Amino acid sequence: MKFWGQGRRYRSRLLAYFLAFGTVFITVSMVQYPKEAFDSAIAGLNLWWNVVFPSLLPFFILSEILMGSGVVHFIGVLLEPLMRPLFNVPGVGAFAMSMGLASGYPMDAVITSKFRQNKMCSGIEAERLLSFTNTADPLFMFGAVAVGMFGMPELGAIIALAHYLSSFLVGIIFRFHGRSQDAATRTKEERQYGNIIRRAFRALYKARQEDGRSLSQLLGDAVRSSINTILLIGGFIILFSVFLRIVSIVGITGGLTKAFAFLLELIGFSPSLAPSLVNGLFEIDLGAVSASQAAAPLIERAAVTSAIIAWSGLCVHGQVASIVIESGIRMAPYMVARLLHAIIAGVITIILMETSPQFSSLFIVPVMFTLGSSKGISFWINRLEQAGYQLLILIAILLTISLALHLGRSLYVNLKR
Repeated sequence: MKFWGQGRRYRSRLLAYFLAFGTVFITVSMVQYPKEAFDSAIAGLNLWWNVVFPSLLPFFILSEILMGSGVVHFIGVLLEPLMRPLFNVPGVGAFAMSMGLASGYPMDAVITSKFRQNKMCSGIEAERLLSFTNTADPLFMFGAVAVGMFGMPELGAIIALAHYLSSFLVGIIFRFHGRSQDAATRTKEERQYGNIIRRAFRALYKARQEDGRSLSQLLGDAVRSSINTILLIGGFIILFSVFLRIVSIVGITGGLTKAFAFLLELIGFSPSLAPSLVNGLFEIDLGAVSASQAAAPLIERAAVTSAIIAWSGLCVHGQVASIVIESGIRMAPYMVARLLHAIIAGVITIILMETSPQFSSLFIVPVMFTLGSSKGISFWINRLEQAGYQLLILIAILLTISLALHLGRSLYVNLKR
């Protein structure tokens, strides 16, 4: 025990030294390369203002209002029969999963953090939920990656299917995470039986009464909180944009490239994909673009791209960390889940492309995913419409499955009696 305590102190001390010297190094590098730092900051700002801000802010506000009005609690009761046996999380987890699928990261982190702060789930359940709800939105995979980067619309179906299947598998694996704490955190309400519709309406009314805010106050708080969150995300995007440019200029990425090239050769992949993994380690868009242009076979480029999308990059991880830190959710399980997600996504992509080359032709790519410009107002109106439509369809499917499971279990209990 004594040695364990000393080890923790040494690690804490090393982390403090690394943080201090790393910050000084980046600051000095920015002074030495001011033009590159300024250009990369502008690029990050443009990305946030033109893409992240209009695509995520409406969903942030919507999720705040739905939680404050009790709708999420209503959905949570209805989806408990599905989410608890499958992922060992409360039914409200389906809302975070659906919002993540429709609008992409870091939407899942925002909602999961709100769940934890409002005591709608335990810390362990929040970690489980965060492990598999961190997903890219379909527009990015079908439009930006398949069409924009690879020039192959049919590839989008394979990448998207591998991404979501691997995410669900990670969720099933992580259902065993922290099981020793389940008995202490499971509430009495979660074990109730009877009329699920009636319990759902009771949960909605109870949540609304406990919230107590008027509609105008709820709307104002939702906008205020969402703006603060989106500004925080913007700051991280700009920071990582500058950081990536600096480490590239000073040559730090060279050692990482050699390490990734060695790993790629071990699994029989082309080492030309090593720079893509280095870029993807930090930022998802740079990594995916680099992988699509690498001098390697298509199946290897697609697998690496799929792994990069599943990993999502340290830039996204920084955003997630800044969001969940106040709720006490640990980042270590999340990072393990992202690595596992990346590995499984790459393997599934290879399997899909090898076993059925014509698989993707069975899917029709929506017109929304093939739009070339993302700067017009009409694009973002269509984008929000498409994401909202996807959200409603996902929740409807999950509700249907959950209610069917509940009815089946009720019939089974009645027959046993």
